Amino acid sequence: MTLPPLTILLAAPRGFCAGVDRAIQIVERALARYGAPVYVRHEIVHNRYVVSQLEAKGAIFVDELDDVPDDVPVVFSAHGVPKSVPAEASRRKLFYVDATCPLVSKVHREAERHERTGRHMLLIGHAGHPEVVGTMGQVPDGSITLIETVADAERVEVADPGAVALITQTTLSVDDTAEIIAVLRRRFPELQSPKQEDICYATTNRQQAVKAIAPEADALLVIGAPNSSNSNRLVEVAKNAGCTRAVLVQRAVDIDWKALEGVRTLGLTAGASAPETLVEEVIAACRDHFTVELRDVVVTRENVEFKLPRVLVA
Repeated sequence: MTLPPLTILLAAPRGFCAGVDRAIQIVERALARYGAPVYVRHEIVHNRYVVSQLEAKGAIFVDELDDVPDDVPVVFSAHGVPKSVPAEASRRKLFYVDATCPLVSKVHREAERHERTGRHMLLIGHAGHPEVVGTMGQVPDGSITLIETVADAERVEVADPGAVALITQTTLSVDDTAEIIAVLRRRFPELQSPKQEDICYATTNRQQAVKAIAPEADALLVIGAPNSSNSNRLVEVAKNAGCTRAVLVQRAVDIDWKALEGVRTLGLTAGASAPETLVEEVIAACRDHFTVELRDVVVTRENVEFKLPRVLVA
């Protein structure tokens, strides 16, 4: 039986970013240096496959420091944590390693600077996301107002419109954020913004790659976790760019093959916390149903690397 043809447009860049790669290395090096178990507060990155691989090596993932015994190493996730978390770890004399992505740490430093200079901050982000919780936890309560939508931007009020600053979650949709920022700048002409937008290079690059393949694709798969902000934004970007049949899948087993009947061109990408192994798994599964031709669509090449904490390098 002859399988139907399928051209897979493989977006590049895709998958792991430098911050995710660094965070995973931190857990692996901590296990190698200190032995199992190494505790990790929250998922180190939002990907169940990655978490399971690290659990198999001896990492134990917990929700809060209360779940961490004394005298064991603990790692904080790539999304960042409120200041209260390392403070509590220090109080308990826990040895901890902070795996916060350096680009998230940059936002934390911006928040501290704005708070010191008396500016109220408007944070564009998603309520309850670990990165947002961590950023808001860098400064006293009431210093930041969360903005999730254009409607929020239209109605937000601040005590002093002349002393207001903008910060953003790093994993948002560039286009959606631009719309919210435009409203805030119209309403607050003296709004202080970062010299470079807080949305990280990897988020931007992956969204640009999806925009490049979406118009040609009959359907598009984004490999990523349901709780991964950047992966969910890739689905939205694909739909806005013309591929209405864009869906998020965690693994090949999650693919709805009936929904792909009649598809001749499939876009494929992976969120910043999804390993290339899962991309290869999906391609292999496609070969069971189609005669596959791969076509790489490269919008840029990344060469960013972040240094590991000195305590794990010395």
